[in-house]
Amino acid sequence: MALLKPTFLFSITRRSIGSSHVLGAYWNKDWEPGPYPRTEEEKAAAAKKYGLLKEEYIPIPDDGDGAGDYPAFKPYSVEGRDPHYPWDFPEYRRNFNEAMHENFNMYTEEKYNVERKLRYPMSAMLAAFLGVMGGTFFLVDQCKYTAFLPAMPRHLPEPGVSHYKYSRS
Repeated sequence: MALLKPTFLFSITRRSIGSSHVLGAYWNKDWEPGPYPRTEEEKAAAAKKYGLLKEEYIPIPDDGDGAGDYPAFKPYSVEGRDPHYPWDFPEYRRNFNEAMHENFNMYTEEKYNVERKLRYPMSAMLAAFLGVMGGTFFLVDQCKYTAFLPAMPRHLPEPGVSHYKYSRS
């Protein structure tokens, strides 16, 4: 019950949002992509910023998503990199200051693998799916009287009609 002391409750209610450490965080200007490079000098400066050669640097096409001067990398998965190399960040298999793909968080070890080879081709999987679903539809449609037996209409007495008579003896 020590947590419910009046002084503790008073200090919680007096605490302002501005004193929170979370609000002290901000976006590092060094991580923010610059504007989309238009000239060769801007492309050379952006290539140097991301540690690439000028010939290797290709910016993400400017489609209005705000990627700016960030380079367009071919996506690679963490599983496709050498697990025995002494990485600076072994859980992501990357080194310090290594430029990453724009959607790097999608290609971590427990998520999507770009290099994964499918066991069966996609056309075979689609054919199997359509075959099973089509076969099920055919069986339900053609064999409906074996699964759902037809019922006759209920025999209810009609008003004014005599269906049976008792003899008076």
